[in-house]
Amino acid sequence: MFVYLSKKIAIPNNTKLRCVSWNKDQGYIACGGEDGLLKVLKLETQTGKDVKAKGLAAPSNLSMNQTLEGHSGAVQVVTWNGQYQKLTTSDQYGLIIVWMLYKGSWYEEMINNRNKSVVRSMAWNADGQKICIVYEDGAVIVGSVDGNRIWGKELRGIQLSSVEWSPDGKILLFGMANGEIHNYDNMGNFISKLNIYCLTNCSGAYKIAGVQWYNGSNGYIEPNVPCLAICFDNGRCQIMRTDIDETPVLIDTGMAVAQIAWNFNGSVLAVAGSQKAIGQDKEVNVVQFYGPYGDHLRTLKVPGKQMYACSWEGGSLRVALAVDSFIYFANIRPDYKWGYCSNTVVYSFTKPDRVEHCVIFWDTKNGEKYVKYVKNLISITACGDYCCLATKADELNNQYVLVLCNSIGTPLDSKYIEMDPVYLTMTKTHIIAASRESFYTWQFKNPKKLSTLEVAGRRKTGTERLHHIDDHPTGGPATDDVDFSKAFTGTEDQICSICASDKLLIIGRESGTINRYTMPMLSLTQKYALECRSHQLSLNCTSSRLAIIDISGVLTFFDLDTKMTDPDGKEVIGEHLKFERKDVWDMRWAEDNHELFAMMEKTRMYIFRSLDPEEPILSSGYICQFNDLQIKTVLLDEIMKDPENPTKEYMQEMEIKSLRDTRDLLEKIGLQDAQQFVEDNPHPRLWRLLAESALEQLNLKIAEQAFVRCKDFQGIEFVKRLGNLQNENMKQAEVAAYFKRFEEAERKYLDMDRRDLAVSLRKKLGDWFRVVQLLKTGSGGDDLQLEEAWNAIGDYYADRQKWQQAVTYYVQGRNQERLAECYYILEDYPGLEKMVSNLPENHKLLPDIAQMFMTVGMCSQAVDAFIKCNHIKAAIDCCVSLNQWNMAIDLAKTHNVREIDSLLAKYAQHLLEKNKIVNAIELYRKAGHHLEAAKLLFKIANEQKEKKQKPLQIKKLYVLGGLLVEQYHETMKMTSRAKVKDKRGAMATSALAGFLEEDTAAVSDTKLIENAWRGAEAFHFYLLAQRQLQEGYVDLAMKTALGLREYEDVLDPADIFSLLALTASANRAFRICSNAFIKLETLECISQEHHQQYEDLALEIFTKHSPKDSRSTSIECTSCSATIPDWSNSCPNCDTKFPTCIVTGRPLMEYQFWMCSGCKRRAYESEIAQKQNCPLCHTPV
Repeated sequence: MFVYLSKKIAIPNNTKLRCVSWNKDQGYIACGGEDGLLKVLKLETQTGKDVKAKGLAAPSNLSMNQTLEGHSGAVQVVTWNGQYQKLTTSDQYGLIIVWMLYKGSWYEEMINNRNKSVVRSMAWNADGQKICIVYEDGAVIVGSVDGNRIWGKELRGIQLSSVEWSPDGKILLFGMANGEIHNYDNMGNFISKLNIYCLTNCSGAYKIAGVQWYNGSNGYIEPNVPCLAICFDNGRCQIMRTDIDETPVLIDTGMAVAQIAWNFNGSVLAVAGSQKAIGQDKEVNVVQFYGPYGDHLRTLKVPGKQMYACSWEGGSLRVALAVDSFIYFANIRPDYKWGYCSNTVVYSFTKPDRVEHCVIFWDTKNGEKYVKYVKNLISITACGDYCCLATKADELNNQYVLVLCNSIGTPLDSKYIEMDPVYLTMTKTHIIAASRESFYTWQFKNPKKLSTLEVAGRRKTGTERLHHIDDHPTGGPATDDVDFSKAFTGTEDQICSICASDKLLIIGRESGTINRYTMPMLSLTQKYALECRSHQLSLNCTSSRLAIIDISGVLTFFDLDTKMTDPDGKEVIGEHLKFERKDVWDMRWAEDNHELFAMMEKTRMYIFRSLDPEEPILSSGYICQFNDLQIKTVLLDEIMKDPENPTKEYMQEMEIKSLRDTRDLLEKIGLQDAQQFVEDNPHPRLWRLLAESALEQLNLKIAEQAFVRCKDFQGIEFVKRLGNLQNENMKQAEVAAYFKRFEEAERKYLDMDRRDLAVSLRKKLGDWFRVVQLLKTGSGGDDLQLEEAWNAIGDYYADRQKWQQAVTYYVQGRNQERLAECYYILEDYPGLEKMVSNLPENHKLLPDIAQMFMTVGMCSQAVDAFIKCNHIKAAIDCCVSLNQWNMAIDLAKTHNVREIDSLLAKYAQHLLEKNKIVNAIELYRKAGHHLEAAKLLFKIANEQKEKKQKPLQIKKLYVLGGLLVEQYHETMKMTSRAKVKDKRGAMATSALAGFLEEDTAAVSDTKLIENAWRGAEAFHFYLLAQRQLQEGYVDLAMKTALGLREYEDVLDPADIFSLLALTASANRAFRICSNAFIKLETLECISQEHHQQYEDLALEIFTKHSPKDSRSTSIECTSCSATIPDWSNSCPNCDTKFPTCIVTGRPLMEYQFWMCSGCKRRAYESEIAQKQNCPLCHTPV
């Protein structure tokens, strides 16, 4: 930052001031002094169209100068409440007056006087609701903004001198006359005594000069930043993070301190007072400015005998100082974190509600803003097309990040470094960061020239280098890894400034030494000794001259390559020029002239050519760019008042004198004299100005010469084209178009009756609305031109995603492709269908429309479109992808496409690979491949059976598989029937033909087809036996369980014989039960533990009951009349097998029985009569 005195206001009658306070919100300044002096002033900056300068450079006048009558003694304390526009003052007799603003003047609102003691300090809390007043005798009063007392307290035996609220309003800090500070809550209860660390090793009496706690109203510059400043009159100061901080920042200012004050965002602490002049006994008034971490920023010397008070303006661009009977104003030029790259201003600020810095990339050309939030931002620098953000890594100690960004804030590359980047600069190829002891260079890759492979690559050798400031690098090859341990080695002569160009790196040191290194190899080529300590360095465009701004704002120059003889007669390189300017806070060399530079001196900008100044220009802007004899500045002070809404008026462009003079000569005298002036002062920008003026006057000879001198090939071509035109009006129209005065050019074309040229001009500009107007008026244009215009307008709306308007114009322009796209985006599928019906067959757009339908699952519409353009294969693929297999097969059959089976197999395989077995079954079923579907169902059923899942669920899977096999039989019969041409023999041969087809098609699947219902039967009877047992039909349950012995290949034998033993014992058929136990004990698949349990159970049963059936019923075999048990499924005499009734589970002995049409299983007619569906396959009876 830089600070300088800018204004002085004298108080009448030489009345000495005691205090000053600047209202942060409305800008009023209150000053109090002896003899009851109390004045309210207001400095208004002139605004409006007539005022050329803005910001600090704009002239300011006193718009208010009111003397407030009411105090008789010296006014000692003045405090503002900005939120409620109230002023509270107190004098040496303890009289307190609250003033309010009414109709532009200040009036007394309330008066209070204890008549006991004097008020030492008053403070409003952060929201302006409460005021705390402390008296010297220890009395404390806390009142509300409306004048009511909230509480009062007498601190006996204590002399108070100051008071301050915490930012949250929960704590009050009371300063004592003996230098102690006590901590109280907001109701006046003592909490603790504040630890004072800065007075260690201090002797003698000392008083508190100020307690200031920044309330965070404008955000914090970083999280957990020190913000509670306590300063004593002996110059000792401590800045704490909280009131219990045990490691505060300690400062010894070496001053006799009068007052301290934080700026608006807690980034600068002003310490006002006096200091002994070096080598003299007299005291000098000074204001020292410190950062929150104790870093000294600047010193301001102030004339006068004694300084009493200081106060910041609301935006912290000015500070008011009460000295003797004067108010001095000092302007502050803050060190904003900002940069300028490719027409973009990059700047940062803090918000109260966020811990991160808000970084805005503001494109000054089109006004667009890009916002980024960056944690722990340290600094910003920019050059060319890119900028660099330096940040502190959040998670790691001593880790910092350099982020390379483009002009819209997109990070392109980054590097982690292990040194604090106190100083940062960049060129078009390098980023240079320096700590106090060492410097680091990173040669970044230009993203515009990078291939994709290089972007993804690792660190390239030679892109990074690190050197200690005391090293003597010779430019040797760089190592792969950067050794950051060098950065922690101390030095007696620290770095204080850096700058770089494409050729040189210059580093300034605190002793005044300048180190010169060549770029990019970084070899130390020269050391120069200066007579000042540099604060800011800058190289001109040829790297021959160095500009130096020292710590006190003095600008000097140093010629790096000049050889001269020193006073001892030795030849030395480098000359410190005698040129000197004071109070300089910014400077910028011209990018295209090594002798031109611009500098900011207080509120004036000076432009120098060969160290000769031009007339100054009032400005307080920060210089962005200086080229083409024009200077761009940005009014960052104004932007920061509303940083989220910058406007173009905050960017200012200024022309240097030669450009202004050339312009005046062209306007007032003529081309010839202007040409002579430009030849005497040649510059491409002046030649271009001359060429443009000559073009306006149609002096093609001078225009061509000027374009040649400024190397503008397009300009030369344009002049030649003008020379070939015969019509003067035509030439004038072309020149108007060249200077972008398109309305004028169009008017001239129309006056010449050349509507075609006007249309052509508007086409080039892309102003298609005007093209339509021109074509519709007058003689009108042809249909092709109109269609082109309609389509271009359609494109205009489509680019802005206004699809409905785009449709209107595409319809008029008959642009089917774009129309289809708009319908698709608008989801207007009827519109697309209408297009398909209207388009001719084999139109090139039909496949695209079909794809659109396909993406939204509209299969039939997609198929219609594909068929219309004869893309049968694509139509089938569409059906397949949308699972419309019936439609796919119909299409394949209708159009004799043979690849359907391979497609089917491929898709089924795809589903199976993804383990989507159910989807594959559905696919096969829809496609008529019932056998394949049945196989998959049986596979699932078998897997479920292995996992011992619910039997009912497994039965259902087997039933579904069986039904699919039956469908397979039917399909085969139908296929063979269709092949028989002779209708009379069709029925007779169909069954046989079907079986023959089955034989040829499914030899490998014979077992599956034959045993299609076996699994379903097994689980049906297994469930039936258990249901019968549960319902008490033990005899039927046993007979059903006996039948399960046939299904040992399907069911677990242990389950079969366990169920049989259970039902037999319940039926008291102990012989059958005994046989079941014998079978169970001989099974190899059961564990030893179960084996033992079966044995123990059998022993328990058969010790009570002999292994004989309690009753046995016999029947005759229907074939050989042999007597057999009624539960037997086959006759042992004649081997006749009896089918099982699927309703009861009993063997079927009758000749008359019922057979299911679905599963072909049988049942007693009497039993099935009670059922509506087949118990096995659920086919209706």
